[in-house]
Amino acid sequence: MEYITKNAEKTKELGKSVGASLAGGEVLALVGELGSGKTTFVQGLAKGLGVTKQIVSPTFIIMREYVGKSFNFDHVDLYRLEGDLKNELDSLGLTDIWMDPKNVVVIEWAEKARDYLPEGTKWVRFENLGEDGRKIVIEE
Repeated sequence: MEYITKNAEKTKELGKSVGASLAGGEVLALVGELGSGKTTFVQGLAKGLGVTKQIVSPTFIIMREYVGKSFNFDHVDLYRLEGDLKNELDSLGLTDIWMDPKNVVVIEWAEKARDYLPEGTKWVRFENLGEDGRKIVIEE
């Protein structure tokens, strides 16, 4: 499904709608250049899951965990990771986290771990259209 959002608030609204539709156990793989709306989308998604804390990109710590209304929410950013990603993902415990149906995992820069993500991962692609416009494609 393809969406065009005209500003950051609309990107958050789309994320909130997606978050509210999740059943738990999902892994969402986000792909897009810097500034393409990934973190803004995740902020809305977290609201849709019932997370009340402010969502901040985990670029420097790799992963942040939040508690939502019905699910735990794990926000991962692989931007800074290089080298043997399999070991990095295992050391973070991600392979266990994304197997738990009480968790929703969102991974920014997921293309770096494409070969290691679980079957059924939902890919979300972001494109900057200039100004505040974004094209967001959610692959089913």
